[in-house]
Amino acid sequence: MFNFDELFDRKNTSSLKWDQFKERLKMQYNVEDASDILPMWVADMDFAIPRVVSDAIKNRLDHPIFGYSFVSDECKNAIVGWFERRHQWKIEPDTLMFHQGVVPALGTILETFTQPGDKICISTPVYPAFFHIPNAQKREVVECDLVLTENTMKFDFPALENQFKSGVKVYVLCSPHNPGGVVWTREDLEQLVKLCIQYDVLLISDEIHADIVFDGYKHIPTLTVKDADKAKIITCIAPTKTFNIAGIHAAIMVVPDKELRAKLNADKQAHGRDDLNLLAAAGVQAAYEKGDEWLDAMIAYVSNNMDVVVQELNQLDGIKVSKPQSTYLIWIDYRETGLSESEMMHRLLEKGKLAIEPGTKYSEAGRGFLRMNVACPLETVKDGVERFKKALL
Repeated sequence: MFNFDELFDRKNTSSLKWDQFKERLKMQYNVEDASDILPMWVADMDFAIPRVVSDAIKNRLDHPIFGYSFVSDECKNAIVGWFERRHQWKIEPDTLMFHQGVVPALGTILETFTQPGDKICISTPVYPAFFHIPNAQKREVVECDLVLTENTMKFDFPALENQFKSGVKVYVLCSPHNPGGVVWTREDLEQLVKLCIQYDVLLISDEIHADIVFDGYKHIPTLTVKDADKAKIITCIAPTKTFNIAGIHAAIMVVPDKELRAKLNADKQAHGRDDLNLLAAAGVQAAYEKGDEWLDAMIAYVSNNMDVVVQELNQLDGIKVSKPQSTYLIWIDYRETGLSESEMMHRLLEKGKLAIEPGTKYSEAGRGFLRMNVACPLETVKDGVERFKKALL
C-alpha cells in the first residue's frame, strides 16, 4: 500500500537536507564541491508524505479563497483523538495552544517564564536548539551529562538534583531522546517530575518524536505520570517528524496549568502571533485523523533499515552501534577507532562522500559519536553504509 522504496530527487526543492547542506559543508569543512556527497544528516525523511495529508492540502487548495482562518474544533478533536488512541493520553481541547514549530515554541516559553541570567538545565548530549535558544536569550545553560551505558543512556539523578539546588528555573526534556533514541521509562519521568516539584522547576517536555517508537518500547507522555498535575509542565508535540511535514510549520503546546496558559496567551497577544495557517491546519487534521496505517508501515520499514545499519557497522573495527528504541536516528560510537572528530568528519566527507552529524553538535558530551538518519529508501541506506565503510578504509 505504501512504497517506501521509491526514490525521489529532492535537489532544487529548497530542501535544507539536500540543497542548503552544500553551503554548510563549505563553511564548516571547506568542502568546495558537495555534488557527490550523500546527505544523511538533518532529521527529515526521504519518504513521500501520507497521501491522506497531501490530498487534504490539495482539497483546501481547490477552494479559491485564502482568507483569515482559525484552528477548527475538528482539527483539535483530531489531535486529541490521536493521542488518546496512540498514547492513552486524554488531552482536554482547551489546553491546546499552537505554534509554528517546537523550536519556536521553546523560545516563546523561555522568553515568557525566565529572565536573562536565569539557569536553564538540559541533559546532554541533546538536540542543539536546547542550548542555542537559551544562549541567544542570554540565559545560563546548565548541562548535566547523561550516563552512557553499553547500549543506552540514563539520567544521573543525583547530579541533576545538585543542579536544581543551584537555582535552576527550567528543565528542558527531550522525550524520546534525540540523538540517543532512548524512550524514558515511567519511573524515570516520575523521578524527574518529583524533582521539578521539589525545586519549583518548570518542566518543558519536547515530545516531537513520541510517535516513532519501535517494538518492545512505549512512549510515556510526561503529563500522564504520577503527580504531573502538581508540577508546572508544558509539553510540546507535533506531527511534523511523524509524517515528514516539517515544511508546513506546525506544533502544539499542551498546557494544563491555567496560569501558565494565561501567560502564554498574553505573550501571543503581545507579539501578534496567529495559530496555524489554513494549509497547516488541514494537514495536521488529516494526519491525526487518518495517518495510522502509514505511520505503522513507516516504523516497520525504518526498523528494518536500523537492523541493516547496526549489523553492517558493528562489523567495522572501533565502531559500536545499538538499535535505538525510538526516532529514525542512529547514534554511532566511534571512540575506539582512535580518530578525532575532525579526522572522522574529513574521512566521511572526503573519502566516503557521506554527510552525517558530528557528536559535538549535541554538546561536548557527544564527542566520539555520530548521528545518522536512516529514514530513507533501503537503497539509500545501503549506499550510506558502503560510503561509511569506504571512509574507514
